[in-house]
Amino acid sequence: MSGSEFDIATLTESQQLALSTYTSVTNQDPNAAIALLRRSEWNVQIAIAKFFDGEAPDPVEEARAAQAVPPVPSESRRREVLQNGFIRPSRSHLSSRRETAPRIVPQREGQAIFQPPLILTILFTPFKILFGLLSGPLRYFGSIIPVGNLFANWGLIRKSPPRPSIVGREPLNPRDTAVRFALEFKEQYGNSDLSFYENGYAQAYDFAKKELKFLLVVLLTPEDDDTEAFVRGTLLAESVVNYINDPQNNIVLWGGTVQDSEAYQVANGLNCTKFPFTALVSQTPQDSSTSMSILARISGVSTASNFVERLHRAISQQKPALEQVRAAKVEQQASRNLRSEQNSAYERSLAQDRERARQKREAQAAQLRAQQEEKAALEAADKKQRNLEQWRSWRAQSITAEPSPASKDVSRISIRLTSGERVIRKFEGNAPLEELYAFVECYDVLQAGEVSMPGSKPEGYEHEFGFRLVSPMPRIVYDVDSTGTIGQSIGRSGNLIVESVGGDDDEE
Repeated sequence: MSGSEFDIATLTESQQLALSTYTSVTNQDPNAAIALLRRSEWNVQIAIAKFFDGEAPDPVEEARAAQAVPPVPSESRRREVLQNGFIRPSRSHLSSRRETAPRIVPQREGQAIFQPPLILTILFTPFKILFGLLSGPLRYFGSIIPVGNLFANWGLIRKSPPRPSIVGREPLNPRDTAVRFALEFKEQYGNSDLSFYENGYAQAYDFAKKELKFLLVVLLTPEDDDTEAFVRGTLLAESVVNYINDPQNNIVLWGGTVQDSEAYQVANGLNCTKFPFTALVSQTPQDSSTSMSILARISGVSTASNFVERLHRAISQQKPALEQVRAAKVEQQASRNLRSEQNSAYERSLAQDRERARQKREAQAAQLRAQQEEKAALEAADKKQRNLEQWRSWRAQSITAEPSPASKDVSRISIRLTSGERVIRKFEGNAPLEELYAFVECYDVLQAGEVSMPGSKPEGYEHEFGFRLVSPMPRIVYDVDSTGTIGQSIGRSGNLIVESVGGDDDEE
């Protein structure tokens, strides 16, 4: 881990967006991600491709490194040319460089072949005929003098593995191809404890890169005579199986036969020249934070002890670097978890504070509504009382005076008020019952002598009597809305009781 962390706040908004998109896909450390994005000119797609496919060496840096290497003395260079015929690259220089392991995505079988236009076909026909005439003598010359093998042994050219016959073999997608290989391996060599990764090479490559594991690639061909001996004598040996399955070694086993298109392309990508072929691939953080390199190659038949020894040596050399990266990722994940827990705790505390504030606002609003309702009720009651008093003063002016003794159609009514006072008064027999109710309602105003004061009916006020007149024996309730007159309803005399509406008296 680096001692200092890059301040993300110094990045622009577009750069922060690119960093967020890149880390969400690759889950890489932000400092290493920023460095890779800078080398990719902040292009997210190029950076992701470099992360998964491996970052190619920078030509500018290689040129600077080449300039820093002291030139070979001319005399020794001339002697080497005279002895070998050409300049052979230094083996120590080549061995210090790890070979990048490419991420290979297989091309689909049966893709349409490009057909050139007719005019181009006509123009290149003479060259095609000339090539056909010269290819025979050149092929014969090559069989006599194996120039290609000589160049391949010197490391100047790379030989491609021969493509086995695939007649009658159905092309499948990478996952199904891997499953088919595992089933064919089991049918041919019997049950074993080896567990092949049942997906494509690219998926195994990505899995090993993400989980910091070692990818062991095994490529076979049934047309090679050494395949049977390698599988039964080396790959299925107990020591090899135990070493591959040991969880401490973190090995992901992927296999394929070059009869399949994907395995054949993998063989070309890994520079395989001889079968059976085994390659150990791993992430090499000492070279680059995204590079995947070939740590070991095993071509042809090898003894089980030698096979395990070579794998163990390569894994032991690379394991400390991976453990360091793994520890950094664990620390980074722990830091993320801590920040996530802190953010969650902060969000919970913030939610609680918001809830308390909401409850407080609701309580204050409820208290304010109660105060407003109480104030409105008091104002309504006060207004009602003022309207009632104004109505009483107005109505008392229109109450007819008590008839004279000479009047014949008279009803003598004895009324017991709610205060217990009894009032006896005469009323016109043809007066409506409302006149009797109005007399009871305005009795206090009449007694106070305020009838002479001018008054008007309250505007918009509809008076409702808060009592009823009842005859006790027999009990008869005289409703104010009755259309009958006092004489018709009560007669020439009667005893009435004033009962408040909603009182405790039971109505029969």
